[in-house]
Amino acid sequence: MSLIPEEIIQQVAQANDIVEVIGGYFPLKRAGPAYKALCPFHQERSPSFTVNPARQIFKCFGCGVGGSVFRFVMEYEHIDFGAAVRKLAERSGIRIEHHELSGEDKARLNLRQRLLALHAEAAQFFHTQLLRSPAAQPARDYLKSRGIHAAVAKSWNLGYAPDGWDHFLRFAASSGYSHQQIIASGLVSLRDPENENSECYDRFRGRVMFPICNDTGEVIAFSGRILEADAKAAKYVNSPETILFTKGAVLFGLHRSKRALIAKSSAIVCEGQLDLITAFEAGVQNVIAPQGTAFTPKQARILKRYVDEVILCFDSDAAGEKAAERSLPSLLSEKLSVRIASLPKGEDPDSLIRTQGAEAFLSRMSGAPEFFDAQIDRLSAVAGFDSARGRTEAARKIVESVGWITDPVLREFHVQKIATRLEMAPAELNKLASEAAVRNQAQAKRAPAGESGPEPEPVSRSLTVDPTIELLAHVLLHSSDARQWLLEEAWENRLNSEPQGDIIEHIMRGSHLLEEPETLHSFLGGLDPGTESFVSTLLNLAEIEHPLEVAQDCWNELERRQIRRRIDSAKAKQRNPALSLEESGALHQQILDLQKRLFDIARPFSPFR
Repeated sequence: MSLIPEEIIQQVAQANDIVEVIGGYFPLKRAGPAYKALCPFHQERSPSFTVNPARQIFKCFGCGVGGSVFRFVMEYEHIDFGAAVRKLAERSGIRIEHHELSGEDKARLNLRQRLLALHAEAAQFFHTQLLRSPAAQPARDYLKSRGIHAAVAKSWNLGYAPDGWDHFLRFAASSGYSHQQIIASGLVSLRDPENENSECYDRFRGRVMFPICNDTGEVIAFSGRILEADAKAAKYVNSPETILFTKGAVLFGLHRSKRALIAKSSAIVCEGQLDLITAFEAGVQNVIAPQGTAFTPKQARILKRYVDEVILCFDSDAAGEKAAERSLPSLLSEKLSVRIASLPKGEDPDSLIRTQGAEAFLSRMSGAPEFFDAQIDRLSAVAGFDSARGRTEAARKIVESVGWITDPVLREFHVQKIATRLEMAPAELNKLASEAAVRNQAQAKRAPAGESGPEPEPVSRSLTVDPTIELLAHVLLHSSDARQWLLEEAWENRLNSEPQGDIIEHIMRGSHLLEEPETLHSFLGGLDPGTESFVSTLLNLAEIEHPLEVAQDCWNELERRQIRRRIDSAKAKQRNPALSLEESGALHQQILDLQKRLFDIARPFSPFR
């Protein structure tokens, strides 16, 4: 059951003109009855991104993405349908109620909304402490020493958690949040974790606070850095996982950097929040930071939506090298190109940018070698590398990483390149890489969810459709007469045997939604992304002449196909030597009847010969 009632979705669609919505993201230019722009979803020199105000749809004829205003927001903001509806509802001042939720779902949704509100107020509480509290002077001094001044602290909503037992707890309680809600937020800790009614205290105390946001900018967690250089406590403390926050599914800074990531198609991965903030404020904005050092499959999957290349900028010590190696399986499984940036000893992105400037940092990034080249360089410095045994051992280590590449052509490319550098036979390395791929695949299947290995392939935006189905869909989308004619036929039975008959089924079942632009979005919203893009292409094309006759001819062609399949099936059964004479005769008569029916079908009006 939908979380948002259909009538509310309709209301939101009607209140958000697609030209105004998309024009709020980037400029559109009038081109006859439509509007055009350079597509935001792929690199292009000539505009192929079209917005049709009459039908309230968009379509890029370069990369294929298209659909309703909801689809645009989903693609541009990288959010799901419900989030897109809520974002557009907020834009137009429409309040979304949740009358259709079950009791359990409503309670969970209400808790989520309360926790989002609590985190927003917590961020403001910590930020106010940083700006105004005399006790926060050490935090202000620390940030200033790292080049973070007041304007930057305000831009990123940085904060300070007072160094006391329950400062935040008392603030949250006084703001009307219940004991259960405050505990569920993860912002406090229980003295007795087994007893929810036990005394609790602030999780974050005496720390600089970094709000962690989801990709739409809502605060969902915090990371707190201790100020004492020689403290025995952990340097960083993060929020625990809650219904808002899953550590392995969030990338710090993504809500600020995603447009730069798409523009560059490359992500610079920093270890820490301060590294990212310093780089971003210096103009290097295609940066993100994982929550922890190594990438999870979920994080890699999210990053793949935005970029094709990742530059790992971890510390150049043993821990940084291990973090890069741990990240590799997830990144390579998502077909991301991985490069490794090296910084001067003792430097991190933050210190390098502050001392030498953004250009020096960017120079290091642009010169970063591909991962396998960097791995060979590192292994070649090990004693004994020049011996046959040393090279063989190095090759075995390298192909373990190559084995995570799921694309066989890409894997072969890297094998050839590595073989050349190691002066080894490509066939031998290929064999080792194939064996590693099998082991890695088995490991991925055994691993707990979210820990390692590839995830399912995302749905493709492109869709290759049979020409007859495409022509019929084109006619039905534009002609109410053709739809009405087909509604009077036994259309469901014939489509059941067509591999892509579901496209026509979607059109027929949503026939009533195709009459008006205001309801078209409901029809498009029920389609998968590939089908929605395909349908949007057809909706942007001109109407076909003689639509009823063309629809009838397409329908006849589908019937002819069905008859031919039945004839082939009967002939296959005839070849069974165990058939009785009576059964063989019945099949022969069936074939004759089907052939007569095939001949009797009217000759086509359109070119199916």
